[in-house]
Parts: sequence; structure tokens; C-alpha cells
Amino acid sequence: MSNDLQTAINDAVIRRLAGTQGYQRGSDYYRQGQVGPLRITGDRIQAVVRGTREYQVELSSDEGILDYSCDCPNYADGAFCKHCVAVALAWINRDTAPVKPKSRKKAKPLTLADAAELLKQEESETLVGLMLDWAREDTQLRDRILQYGARNADADSRIASISDALGKAVRIRAFLDYRSSGLWARRVGAVIDEIEQLLKDGHCDGVIELSEKALRQLAASATRMDDSAGHLTVLRERLEELHFKACSEAPPDPVLLARRLFELELSGDLDVFFNGVTRYKDILGKPGIREYTKVAEAAWEEAGTKGAPRDFHLTHIMESLARASGDVDRLVAVMSRDLSEGYRYVQIAEVLRDAGRHDDALAWAEKGLNAKVKRVDSRLREFVANEYERRGRHQDAVKLTWAQFLERPSLGEYIKLQHHATNAGEWPAWRQRAIGEFRNKAAAEQKSRREWWNPPMGHTHLVEVFLHEKDVDSAWEEAKAGGCSSAMWLRLAAARENEHPIESAAIYLQEAEFAIETARTGRFDDAMELLLKAAAAMRKAGRFANFVGELNILLMKYKAKRNLMKLVDQHRAELYNS
Repeated sequence: MSNDLQTAINDAVIRRLAGTQGYQRGSDYYRQGQVGPLRITGDRIQAVVRGTREYQVELSSDEGILDYSCDCPNYADGAFCKHCVAVALAWINRDTAPVKPKSRKKAKPLTLADAAELLKQEESETLVGLMLDWAREDTQLRDRILQYGARNADADSRIASISDALGKAVRIRAFLDYRSSGLWARRVGAVIDEIEQLLKDGHCDGVIELSEKALRQLAASATRMDDSAGHLTVLRERLEELHFKACSEAPPDPVLLARRLFELELSGDLDVFFNGVTRYKDILGKPGIREYTKVAEAAWEEAGTKGAPRDFHLTHIMESLARASGDVDRLVAVMSRDLSEGYRYVQIAEVLRDAGRHDDALAWAEKGLNAKVKRVDSRLREFVANEYERRGRHQDAVKLTWAQFLERPSLGEYIKLQHHATNAGEWPAWRQRAIGEFRNKAAAEQKSRREWWNPPMGHTHLVEVFLHEKDVDSAWEEAKAGGCSSAMWLRLAAARENEHPIESAAIYLQEAEFAIETARTGRFDDAMELLLKAAAAMRKAGRFANFVGELNILLMKYKAKRNLMKLVDQHRAELYNS
């Protein structure tokens, strides 16, 4: 018998982990003989406990620390449940007279394999009759039987049967919730299996027809279900792949295919055939691409005449065609149809820059800076500043970057300002202004802060900047003066730990408690990592006993959090051994 198990399992440990109520219920289970035979292998104990159903319990020891698992609902929350208690008590009392289990003869349920053997004894006509009787009462079974039976029918009948099944499977009568959408997707997937079999049997025209029909129906269904699990995307991709393979094996009329690809891509809701002309270019050939371009340009012209708002899919199609043609001016003309957002100017400027037309690129970007939009896009300012720098206009680059910094003071904008101001030979003066702006913002935030719900974090940006500049002492002073975010406190603790381990340990402990308070779904890994860092820092400082005292106070406060207590047991040596 393992000494580890002897160390890990005793009455005191069981009571502490289970609590009074859990211990009592588990004790009742043990005394009533509801624990099956123990299977002991090394440091592992396994047993079945009979409750409302049979539950599998496993207890084990890891260097004297008890680990446990059970497949009951309570264990999902990390609880040392009554079933674990019952098995632990059975192990402790294994050498005493065994508790006799309740006499209970439980019949073994039939499996599918058992049923298969029994069904083989029936006459085929009897089985066919049964299936047809069941199909009359179960429409889903009826449809599956019809689909399977149609495999031996002629191609036209088979395609018609699949088309009928597809319409029934895709139809949605009321909005589908998350769970119902999964059942719906499985039914549709079963019909797609039949389309796939159709392709394997060489009926490419039918596959093309059915895939396009199914894609239209899926797009129409997109707004009538909760598709958080992404079922529609999986189904769409399967159908698109079948369609492409069928077109590759038996190319249809390229002109008609081009029209249908454009129509489906423009439908929009499900991104059907997105970038279709690019993928199908070899199948379409020159006639198909000409037709695709013709219908796309006609739709583009009509949308412009009507003054319709920008359609993402149509715009994407036109941009793709323009890029494929290599005509930069044509591409700019498409992109400039809608200039309601500042980033559109950036995209146009980047196209012109990449074509080597830097003057045109700068002209478009400056036009964007002066455009009447809700907010100047930061990427637009950055583009223009970089273009100014390329031309040696460093002062202009600095002024533009400063405007962006004032709008969104952050370390990222501070670094951009540093870059341009250094090239202009004026960084010290601009740095002082930037630091002053950070202080002004911190002071404004301090005035509006409500201390009862919002801890002081006003100097977060200052701490971040000084850490970026490797000035740890200044960063520490700023944190003490005005507070900072948890992330910055932890960066400070790590940066100062070698020279100031006690202060760093205090930060780790404070943040560990915050992590315990805010942990979701009973997971305390982040908190444990911080506690271990605090332990290491206090060992380094020679004040480990103080850490143990602080740790015990913290654990007493949160003793009801069983997953945390379990983690503490697992890391006991690291947390308590100096």
C-alpha cells in the first residue's frame, strides 16, 4: 500500500474538503453500502458509487496531496462531493468488515450491437415492413429512407428527391435558438451527404444545381437562427467545395456560370462565393470573366445612378476586378465612390504609394485630413506624417503627430512622437510637453474619480512611459503618487523584485486577492501564480514567515472557495516550505 495514499487520505482531510453537510451525506452513502468494490492501483483508487445513477469516482495522491474526480454534476464546480467522501471512507475502513451493498439486480441495457444481432434473425420482409410503418409516423425517418432509396433510382428522380429533402430540411418555421440550430444543421448536413454521394457517382450537373439552390436557401436562413456555433459557415463551405469540384470535373456554360456566381456573391448575407471570380477564373475562362465583368459593371453603374449607399459585396467585386486588371486609376475610381470614412482615404493613398505615385498618394491623404468626417482616422495622420518625413518635412510630421497625441494620449502615440521629434532634433522639448499632457489628463481624471468604486489609476500612462524608458524608479514614484492599472503594478513588481522583494511581494498578494475576487467559473490559476511569486519574493527577502502569516489570513477569508483550496493543497510545498 502506498505511503502517499496514507498521507493524503484521512478523516480530517475529508471533513475539510467536503464540509459538514457533504461529509454527512457521503458518510450515509458509505454506511448504506452504495460504494462498489475498490480498485486500487499504486497511488490510485477507483470505485463506482450508486446514487440517482452510477457515478465513477477516482482518488489519487500526488506526493501526499489528495486529488479527486467524479462525473457527477457537483464535481463540475470543483466540489469534493458526497460520492468522493463515500469512496474515501470506504478506503479508510477497507480492513474492517465490509458494508454489504443493497441487493439490487440491474439488467444490462441492450446496445446497438446487441440489437443488430437480434435483427439478423428477422426476415427481411418483416424488417422492411417495420421500417415503413415507423416512417409513416416519423417524417425525418421517412425522408432518410427516401433519400437512401433514391440512390438506386435514375439521375433525374434522384436529384428531384434530394431537392425535395433539401427544401424540407432547410425550412425554418420559427426563430431557432442555439440548441435547435445544431439539430437543424445536422438535418441539412445529412442532405448534403446525399449531394456528395451524387458527385461521387458522376452526376456533376445535378450537384451544381443542388449546391446553388442550397446556398440560396442557407443565405435566406441566416437571419432566422442563433448561429453562434458557426453551423452556417460549415455548411456553406461544404456546398461551395462540392460546387467547385463539380464545375472542375464537368465545366458548365461559362457565361451562365458567371451570371450565377455574381448573383450569389451579391446576395451578401452568408458571403457565398466570396472572391468567386478569382477561384473560378480557370473554369470561367475569358468568356466567363468578360460576362462577370459586364454584369458587375452594369450593377455598379446602376447603383451609382440611383445614389445607393455603398454595398460591401459589390464594392469588393469591383475592387477585385480592378486589381486584377492592374489599372490603378480604375481601382481608385471604384474606391472613391464612397468616402464617408477617413480610412477610405488611407486605402486609396496606400494603393497610389505602392504604385510609386507618392505625390498623388500625399494629395489624397491630405484631402482626407481636410474632409468633413466624424473623426480624423489616426492611420491617416500616420500616413501623412510618414510621407512628410520621407520628404524631409520633419517639423510638419511632428505637428501632425502631436495633434494625434493630444486626441489619444498613449504610449503608442508617445513613441511615434518621439520618432518624428528625434528626427527633427527637438525631442527633449516635445518630451517635456508630452509628459505634461499626461499629468494634466491624470489630474482631470482624479477630479472625476469616485473613490468608493474606482481605485486610483490616473498615472498608468506615466508609469508605462517611464518603464518603456527603463526609468523604474520614476515609474515607482508615479505609481505611488497617482496609482496605476493592475497590469502596470505587476510590471513594476517584476522590475523591482531583485532589489525590493518585500514591496514586490505586497503587490503580488494584493493582485492575487483581486484575482480571487474576480475569478470566473471557479478557476484560480492566475491567483495561484501570483501567490507563488509572492512566496518566492519573500524567500528572497528572508521574510518567509511573514508571507505564511499573510497567506493564512487570505486563505481563511476565502476558505469557502473549494477549487482554491484544492490548488493550495497541490502547491502546499511551494507555498509553505521555506
